[in-house]
Amino acid sequence: MARDIKDTAHPMDSSAIVGLLPARPRLLALGEPTHGAETLLGLRNELFQELVEREGYRTIALETDCLRGMLVDDYVTGEGDSGLDLDEVMERGFSHEWGAFPGNRELVRWVRAYNEGRPAPDRLRFAGFDGPLEITGAASPRPVLNALHEYLSARVDAHLLPCTAEVLDRLVGADDRWTDPDAMMDPSRSVGQSAEARELRLLADDLVALLEAHAPHLVATSSPDDWDRARLYGRTATGLLRYHFWMAEPSPGRMTWLLGVRDSMMADNLLALAERGPVLVNAQNGHLQRHKSTMSMWDHPRLEWWGAGALVSARLGREYAFLATALGTIRHQGVDVPPSDTVEGLLYELGKDRCVVDAPGLAAALGAGRADTPSARESSWFGYSPLDPEHLADNDALVFVRDVQPGQIPG
Repeated sequence: MARDIKDTAHPMDSSAIVGLLPARPRLLALGEPTHGAETLLGLRNELFQELVEREGYRTIALETDCLRGMLVDDYVTGEGDSGLDLDEVMERGFSHEWGAFPGNRELVRWVRAYNEGRPAPDRLRFAGFDGPLEITGAASPRPVLNALHEYLSARVDAHLLPCTAEVLDRLVGADDRWTDPDAMMDPSRSVGQSAEARELRLLADDLVALLEAHAPHLVATSSPDDWDRARLYGRTATGLLRYHFWMAEPSPGRMTWLLGVRDSMMADNLLALAERGPVLVNAQNGHLQRHKSTMSMWDHPRLEWWGAGALVSARLGREYAFLATALGTIRHQGVDVPPSDTVEGLLYELGKDRCVVDAPGLAAALGAGRADTPSARESSWFGYSPLDPEHLADNDALVFVRDVQPGQIPG
């Protein structure tokens, strides 16, 4: 059995990963079980560089605000006229304070350096694929509604627009009505089901319908980036207004809806990115896995919803590939050597600092000749989510990192 398990592990590089897949996927999703571990960010950066050089990948997408990500993309491609330096880009171009992670900074620096002197078609691209959402709530819809309206106003007959910019501004009102952090815990504080918000949902829907109905003209008269961003504004506007609607909903399904809307927004963004070429995606395992995501939150003991990976996989089939990442130890956070009856424990005993594992092959090896399946590992630290052994075979491959050293997860 030990030999069978060892035979499923390979050196960690892009060639080994691609060799485990039936074909090069349009979306190669690299999950992580904890956020901000510099060991994992460094591994991700190395993998992206190899995929660029060996497999023709040209975009990397991270679990960060899709709107802020446009600023990072402008910086690394040399487009736009922001005049920002790297420090400002890292501060303003990432949500969740992830611009502070050295691994993310190094990624942005490397991509910009790679792009210098290259023609536009050969440049690497950066994208955030999360909505403009934080754990405390969601952004005002004003910026995306205004941007979409401005784009359409410049390109279609005025009488086709469902409203004026002034009407949008009046209906949105003060931005702090939308961003009240107390609304996450108290639905009555949300404006998402007000008369104005309901009207905005209808207008946003009409603006997106107008965008789609005039696609032939708009594609022909816009740059590819302008067209892509107009579509992003439309997706984000409708998604944000739907999210705000459910923030105001007091029913028991509220949190499940909020989690589902967020991942639906992620999935739509990933599908749009996949249209322009192969993409490496990096996010928490739970967002990218094929099986249902689960979470306990506040007074909800178990929430279940379909994550972005499951939604994208249903659409792309084999053109979506998922690599879950599992860890051995994070000792400085109290995550010690994994029990030997867990998947992490069995891989830890191989003694490899890092490797890529044939997940379906490992699942088959663990199922052959064993009276019981591996146990699920439990974590004493909320910031780490262990692997779910019941769904091991749902992963195309498994990245295993034996130890995360102290100081590699910013506090």
